[in-house]
Amino acid sequence: MKLAQVITQYVDFRKNLGEKFEAGAKRLQSFSRAMGESVDISEVSAERVKAFLDGGGPVTRSWHIKHTALRGFYRYAVSRGFVASVPLPTIIPKEPARFVPYIYSCEEIQRLLDGTAFYQKQRIEMEPETFRTILLILYGSALREGECLSLTLADVDLGQAVLTIRDTKFYKSRLVPLGCELNEVLLRYAKRRKAAGHSQDPNAPFFVTKLDERIPNDLLRRAFRRLRKQVGIRRCDGARFQPRVHDLRHAFALRRLTTWYREGKDVQKLLPLLSTYMGHVDIASTQCYLTMTPELLQEASIRFASYAFSEVGHD
Repeated sequence: MKLAQVITQYVDFRKNLGEKFEAGAKRLQSFSRAMGESVDISEVSAERVKAFLDGGGPVTRSWHIKHTALRGFYRYAVSRGFVASVPLPTIIPKEPARFVPYIYSCEEIQRLLDGTAFYQKQRIEMEPETFRTILLILYGSALREGECLSLTLADVDLGQAVLTIRDTKFYKSRLVPLGCELNEVLLRYAKRRKAAGHSQDPNAPFFVTKLDERIPNDLLRRAFRRLRKQVGIRRCDGARFQPRVHDLRHAFALRRLTTWYREGKDVQKLLPLLSTYMGHVDIASTQCYLTMTPELLQEASIRFASYAFSEVGHD
């Protein structure tokens, strides 16, 4: 049977189980194209599978993501009798260390915001005020880039100071309340947006280009790279990637956790609230954002010392 046909069956099988499976389907379709659309599943050799997994560079987490997709697919194929064995590598390379996010300082956040006024010479796509507002909402409400840029006018309730985030990364919708200052920033942007003559249709994108179009993720990332370089923010710890837009989300999580520690709050009880606010499926997903910074470590140490001395005092 053709590889492409078995993949189609498998994707349908996973979706019939109630899974969205879009990401898995795309990886398997990429695998099908790499092997050849007309190839029979029994003709796919272990060497070709390994070449697909290895790609053209060093082993990254992508290798393991693709391997997981193929492992599930071939288990299905073997159980249905399409192939007799699984042509996956028996030696699995060590998974690379997880990406270390960059945590922006308050001073760096301010430099980024101030820099939006002059981040590009020709302001022909995303206006500086739009760019600044996007950065503020990403840092102030921990939205993902796609969630922010997908907001429509109907999703932004400035009267109630709440955002409706629809069909997120995990296919769930959620409400995100806004603080007074951030809500005021969005109110000012909404007034400028209306005065500029942009569409007021409820389904129109809230953040738009000069041509009244939705701002694509790639445009935001390109603009951020230019801005970051212009204001002189770069990492010098030997990490592979320079600071990203998405790291604003990490900065939000660390700022919130550090504040809770300083206020003497029960952080363990509050973590589920942070997880819900950020749109995670579980607390474990939130914990990956809580990278220990010197500031956070100091606050945690102060909390532990207070607890330890209290316990000693009761002995």
